[in-house]
Amino acid sequence: MIRSVIVFAMSWLAVPAMADCDPGRIDLRGDWGQARFAVAVADDPQERNRGLMFVEDMPTGEGMLFVYERPQRAVFWMKNTLIPLDMIFADETGLVTHVHSNAIPLDETGIDGGMGVKFVLEINGGLAERYGIVPGTELRHPSIDAAAWACGV
Repeated sequence: MIRSVIVFAMSWLAVPAMADCDPGRIDLRGDWGQARFAVAVADDPQERNRGLMFVEDMPTGEGMLFVYERPQRAVFWMKNTLIPLDMIFADETGLVTHVHSNAIPLDETGIDGGMGVKFVLEINGGLAERYGIVPGTELRHPSIDAAAWACGV
């Protein structure tokens, strides 16, 4: 009985119901399954520059979605960032093109997501590996206009 409750609870967290998109969350899917994170959206230069700097703790199911006006080369660093992060880089269709795992807090070395990046999702370090998030994973969020996995689907 307890095992069934645990399995149900874990499957509910890992495979959320696919309702319409909400600007406060992002959905991910791939061969590994599906996941959902509550997100703060950084869609202007000031918000993107601050990012998750000075955040001392972030709940497991939360993250930050960086949205650029157009696809570009995206290079991040961890200056003033106090927690390890996974950075998930995606193109204009929401297709993940690169994953950088466990970025080191306070490290000022550039983390290059490559060319053609329009979205970057930052989540707690180690979660991308735990879920199996890899290039080819699809993102769904209202800001992804050209999404391969569109809202309402």
